[in-house]
Amino acid sequence: MTHTHDLLGIGIGPFNLGLACLADPIDDLDAVFLDAADAFSWHPGMMLPDATLQVPFMADLVTLADPTSRFSYLAFLKDVGRLYPFYIRESFYPLRREYDDYCRWAADRLDSVRWGERVVAVEHDGGAYVVRSATGRTWRARHLVLGTGTAPRLPLDLDGPALHSADYLARKADLLSGGSVTVVGSGQSAAEVYADLLAEQEHHGFELGWVTRSPRFFPMEYTKLTLEMTSPEWSSYFQGLPAPRRAEVQRGQAALSKGISSETINAIYDELYRRAATGGVATTLLTATEVTAAHWDGSTYALDLRHTEQGSTGRLRTDHLVLATGYAPRVPDFLDPVRDRIRWDEHGRFLAGPTFAVDHAGGEVFVQNAEEHTHGFVAPDLGMGAMRSSVILAQVLGREPYAVEKRIAFQEWGIPDRFRDGAPA
Repeated sequence: MTHTHDLLGIGIGPFNLGLACLADPIDDLDAVFLDAADAFSWHPGMMLPDATLQVPFMADLVTLADPTSRFSYLAFLKDVGRLYPFYIRESFYPLRREYDDYCRWAADRLDSVRWGERVVAVEHDGGAYVVRSATGRTWRARHLVLGTGTAPRLPLDLDGPALHSADYLARKADLLSGGSVTVVGSGQSAAEVYADLLAEQEHHGFELGWVTRSPRFFPMEYTKLTLEMTSPEWSSYFQGLPAPRRAEVQRGQAALSKGISSETINAIYDELYRRAATGGVATTLLTATEVTAAHWDGSTYALDLRHTEQGSTGRLRTDHLVLATGYAPRVPDFLDPVRDRIRWDEHGRFLAGPTFAVDHAGGEVFVQNAEEHTHGFVAPDLGMGAMRSSVILAQVLGREPYAVEKRIAFQEWGIPDRFRDGAPA
């Protein structure tokens, strides 16, 4: 019989990589992790030279679960001789490129990862899950952790050479070939693409536009009491809300997870101001404007526009189109043979419980960053990855190898029991 692992992770992004790092020193845990790629790579299409993480370095793979781990970001900096320069730099926010280097450094130190293994089927043989890859190899495991990531969201039915921001750097040269470029989107990726193209505009002479459905170019809300919402107790509160109310709450939280860093917004304005003082800039910035359709005629796009506040409509023509429209969770086809073992909500999404389990038994199949609709905006937050991995490991082992904080916030959500009607005076 095929060897049976305790835990098998499918997909090696930051979250499952963090789980692999935290699992590594646990002697009585047999874990293996598979990924279709040949090596770790994190958002290569947006690896802009000056881009930084939007979370501090402590939101690394392991620190918030185990500050002593040999896989911490500070351990990486020490190993590569960059700890003192990082100290002198006096910024908590690593360069995105450095974070990618860090993750590859950690992956290279793990014996549990298997690259080049594209999973094609997951079955259950009555005792454990059987995982098959395109290479013909087979693994067997009692528990699965799905970290297959998200896919670029394309809200328009598109023809022509439009690209998602995920492919921006790979196709940037095409955008600089002339004509006009329009960026559609409202978050950090849209801002970074616009800023990068704005810096190129003087050298290449194209017109540049930015269209967002949001009522303004809003900054990420980053005050400390708001940051307390990236906590286990806020996530528990969110999970306790009825599904329709959770969706309503999510719609009002764009500034918590999908905003733009204040530094990026201010840098864009300062560049626009400088250019205006030295002859002007050929750019168009539109807020509260939805792109309802995009028509490709073989050489240019015609974008149908609708102003969400005025109700007015119009049309914008552009030679190149960049969609910075975010990402959406995906349910991989390889789960088809075991779909009956998994819990789904009314929209066909994973129905994750408090421990991130999605199977009917409540402790066999877990998800990483596929539970935003059940656990809230904290699901994709890098700072919550170590805590989620700690919870999953506790479920697999039947004990807490890493302490899991139950309460970290000063504030409380909902009316506390001591204040509820009928509570003792």
